[in-house]
Amino acid sequence: KMSVPDYMQCAEDHQTLLVVVQPIGIVPEESFFRIYKRISAVSQVNVRDSQRVLYIRYRHHYPPENNEWGDFQTHRKVVGLITITDCSSAKDWPQTFEKFHLQKEMYGSTLYDSRLFVFGLQGEIAEQPRTDVAFYPSYDECETVEKRIEDFIESLFIVLESKRLDRATDKSGDKIPLLCVPFEKKDFVGLDTDSRHYKKRCQGRMRKHVGDLCLQAGMLQDSLVHYHMAVELLRSVNDFLWLGAALEGLCSASVIYHYPSGTGGKIGSRRAQGGSFSAEAGNRHRPGKDGISFLFCALTSNGINADTSAEIGRAKNCLSPEDIIDKYKEAISYYGKYKNAGVIELEACVKAVRVLAIQKRSMEASEFLQNAVYINLRQLSEEEKIQRYSILSELYERIGFHRKSAFFKRIAAMQCAAPSIPEPGWRACYKLLLETLPGYSLSLDPKDFSKGTHRGWAAVQMRLLHELVYASRRMGNPALCVRHLSFLLQTMLDFLSDQEKKDVTQSLESYTAKCPGTMEFITLPDGLKLPPVPFTKLPIVR
Repeated sequence: KMSVPDYMQCAEDHQTLLVVVQPIGIVPEESFFRIYKRISAVSQVNVRDSQRVLYIRYRHHYPPENNEWGDFQTHRKVVGLITITDCSSAKDWPQTFEKFHLQKEMYGSTLYDSRLFVFGLQGEIAEQPRTDVAFYPSYDECETVEKRIEDFIESLFIVLESKRLDRATDKSGDKIPLLCVPFEKKDFVGLDTDSRHYKKRCQGRMRKHVGDLCLQAGMLQDSLVHYHMAVELLRSVNDFLWLGAALEGLCSASVIYHYPSGTGGKIGSRRAQGGSFSAEAGNRHRPGKDGISFLFCALTSNGINADTSAEIGRAKNCLSPEDIIDKYKEAISYYGKYKNAGVIELEACVKAVRVLAIQKRSMEASEFLQNAVYINLRQLSEEEKIQRYSILSELYERIGFHRKSAFFKRIAAMQCAAPSIPEPGWRACYKLLLETLPGYSLSLDPKDFSKGTHRGWAAVQMRLLHELVYASRRMGNPALCVRHLSFLLQTMLDFLSDQEKKDVTQSLESYTAKCPGTMEFITLPDGLKLPPVPFTKLPIVR
């Protein structure tokens, strides 16, 4: 069962090739991320002499169980591995290279190609030319990293093309294998593999898979044709899980067509970075995976059956913006039938919300988000809960539901200081609480409060101010406590009970005693400065 959702997923991720970048042995964190940043900048590579572009998605951590869903949706499959290691002595080299092989085995069944970047090793070993290993004297002397990554992406492209062509061509007489997700394998033991129903299921799933490969290979129109054919085949045999995936494939390809700038906001924006590699580069023989060699020119043929080639390029294959949402709804309803597909369902909801946000259809987006809130996953860790609520908050903010956004951000803040966390993150809690203020129509500047008018829910606002006081105290910052308590008295006096007025005043006196001197501007942990509350204007509470 896939258990780790990626809340940052967006529809255009379906066209990306997934590459994992990991350290081997002890690599200084700062050095690793410096190289990782340079590698991940090469996220878009143009295939010269064609209109095709390859998009790469880099991750420095990826759960192996998610990789097992790679046949279901190929953007989940780790196809490239780049490892980074420190090695300064020739005697350590054999062990380092062995570790590289062990790392490859973790993703072995899905990898198209892999690379090892070695820092610190010089001499005879480093001078031997190798395709899969790059040697650099130090982290400061590695100018060719980006060029190496472009070459690596070229090799991924060659393997991708060969797989696409191999699977897109009908081989009469050959049995099409049945692609499965992990939890299905036990259900298919003993099935009649000669029945028409079984064959249609095999054909439908393979068509959907070829659609994925076309999308990754930069062939948008071809992918649409395959997804449409897969939908027809899978619908005819009620293969709901894979029908959902074929419909989501149609949605992804159509979103990419309608919204070329992407749907992920700042995170998913398409930057024209990286380089390009030429088709001529492939005119020489290249060793492919498992020692097979193929000519690049052989890979540029169409590879689509005659019965579908006539349809290529017709806009009717692309869903309209309205149809995209209808098909997302249908796909999600099919995913919902399978308890093991919770992550797929959740991510599809998030992807649909990002599209609806661009379409400015906020009410429909909120329905998808409401569905996402109630999708049951396994027991989440505290960190995962914080991430989940923070993303829900961000998505509600994006569709203009400011109070709902603040609600989820406040839950995330409380989660930072959950009792089960060994070292509660009070600074993170405080920072998130501050970010919820606008959603609750609350400003921390007394000038924004005019006599006789009050915006927002006073009860919730008072609760939030108390939470800010408590978080300030746990951070060991009495000046902040004084600031928030003074503000509470000044702006919420009409809403405080007599008992509370007394409690707030006593607390205020207690914290003031801990920070003698005049109240200057208070600098928050994030560098933000709060104006002091003018004490002269504080009401006298008897």
